[in-house]
Amino acid sequence: MKSSIALLCALYCLYFLTCCDGQSRTKGLSLSDRVEQLSEMSFKRSVIKFNPQKFKDFVKATPRNYSVVIMFTAIAPARQCTICRQASEEFTIVANSHRYSAVYNKDLFFAVLDFDGSAEVFQWMKINTAPMFIHFPPKGKPKNKDTLDVQRVGFAAESIAKWIHEQTDVQIRVFRPPNYSNSVAFLLVLCLLGGFLYLRRNNLDMFYNKTLWGVASVFFCFAMVSGQMWNHIRSPPFVHKTHQGVMYIHGSSQGQFVLETYIVIILNAAIVVGMIMMIDAASKKGEVRVRRIMAILGLVFVAIDFSVILSIFRSKAHGYPYSFLI
Repeated sequence: MKSSIALLCALYCLYFLTCCDGQSRTKGLSLSDRVEQLSEMSFKRSVIKFNPQKFKDFVKATPRNYSVVIMFTAIAPARQCTICRQASEEFTIVANSHRYSAVYNKDLFFAVLDFDGSAEVFQWMKINTAPMFIHFPPKGKPKNKDTLDVQRVGFAAESIAKWIHEQTDVQIRVFRPPNYSNSVAFLLVLCLLGGFLYLRRNNLDMFYNKTLWGVASVFFCFAMVSGQMWNHIRSPPFVHKTHQGVMYIHGSSQGQFVLETYIVIILNAAIVVGMIMMIDAASKKGEVRVRRIMAILGLVFVAIDFSVILSIFRSKAHGYPYSFLI
């Protein structure tokens, strides 16, 4: 009986010591221990994966002498957040650029919190959208300026690095991994063009064709007006999937989707076709009935397509008072 009691007491003491030791490793971490652990994790992975416990231990714990930039995201495939994956890639580029730069120190760390598994942190931070980038300063709670305005500046690596510099005075020079696909594609097109010119070297009259240059110029204007250059710089998603359905048109004048660009190109092309039909109907000679049909169709194209473009602009520029037909 006494041996049994002694064994139970020994097991209880062992359990008590184990619990106390586990609590001391989390709640009892000193500032230097926390910095050392964050440094070790950042050496293994420039963007540290946080969970609710790590968020409490390294972000909510005080005192702190370091900043933490956290990306709140929903990157699980089931969430179907395409923009979250793109933002994660840009955020990783910034973290790697800082990790392997000369300005690297133990005053700034990068972390990510995924909604799946950290919903309580999202609820505590009152975050209902993703991705979101928040800077947690060494002292005090984050202010409005400590949240990156993704709608205004986007989430490109250069924009994130500039925002971090404004909050922490740490200037990060972004180093993107080399991408040779554009160079290979350019060389391939150049070779094809050179081969075509060589085969047609005795008949280059096509380059003096005014219609060809006119069509090329119009398509170039369509591409520039629709925002193709913006797409190349910002790399927006093709569409955006929400709980209400698929969004084809961005709700803000500060952004757009790839499909939205194609829609604008088609509408602009239809307006140009309508104008050409009306001009031809008025200037060319021929059967009056055919010219009248061309003029009416051209007017319908211009009126309807211009009305749709104006409606799209009004939905993006909130407060715009004018409309036409739609």
